[in-house]
This record gives sequence, C-alpha cells and structure tokens, in this order.
Amino acid sequence: MLYSLPMMSFDDARWSNMTGGYGTPFDPRPLLKRLENDSDPTAVWRELWDELHHQGDVGEASFAAVPFLVKSYRERGVTEWNTYAIVAIIDLARKEGKNPDVPRWIADEYFLAIRELAKLGATEVLGAGNAEDVRAMLGVIAIEKGLRIHGKFLADYSEDELIDIESRALL
Repeated sequence: MLYSLPMMSFDDARWSNMTGGYGTPFDPRPLLKRLENDSDPTAVWRELWDELHHQGDVGEASFAAVPFLVKSYRERGVTEWNTYAIVAIIDLARKEGKNPDVPRWIADEYFLAIRELAKLGATEVLGAGNAEDVRAMLGVIAIEKGLRIHGKFLADYSEDELIDIESRALL
C-alpha cells in the first residue's frame, strides 16, 4: 500500500540554509515546484542532477529533496528513470567521503520516501520498457533492502560495462 508521505513544509526556514552537491547554498524548492508543473521536465532534471549531486558530493538539500521527488513522481504517474536514479545516487553518496549522513530532522521522511519508491518500483519493474528504467528501479529496491553494493552496481554500471569488468577480471 502506498501512502502520503509526511514532508517538511516549503515554508520551513531550513530550506534557505541548505547546501547542495557543490557544498554551496542551494534551495531546491523552485526546481521541485517546476518538476511538478512543467510539461517537459528535461531541463529541470538536468538542473536537479547538477545541483543535488556533483561528482559524488551531496548536501542537506539533496536529502531534503528526496521525499518531494518521490511525491512528484507518484503524482505525475509517468514511469521514468530520473527519480529512481537520482534517489539511488543520493543515498549511495551519504556518509561517503566528506558527505554528511541524512540529518535527524528529516531522516524519517527521507527513509519512508525511499521505501515508497522501492514499492513503486516493485510494481513497475515488470512493465518497464528499457534497461535503464529497470536498473534504476532495481537499484532503489536493492538499497531499500540494505543491499547497497548491489544497488551501487545497478546504479553505476550498464550491462556492457559489467561485461567488460567481468572479462577483465577473468584475465
């Protein structure tokens, strides 16, 4: 069963003090609002990818955006890989290198959002039309189930890249 996520308000003052993937102040609210309303969200996704995750780095804004990304995905009702992939990449980056962990004040809604996205993925994966969608969905499912290394391989490597890695390992 899918449910409505508890989420921090867009009026919450903490949004103004968050950092994104560049380690600089970033408020994702305008992009999150555009994602819900734009008929062609391609440019919005490009900006979200750029600002929420930069060369392996994430910030509080990255974690705070996850529940809103999942809510927007559920409401749009269109299967696409961006939500699954960015949520997987953000979660895989937490506590890596200098990246922070999910702040306590948002942890409950963050992890509930990942669980909800994994449930959505479990229902959508068999009808997914391409390998990229399937990998992103399976990546989130693996991460939610605690299989982070499996999720990382699904999120980071295409089938061809894994075949290449395997063939080099056999040499």
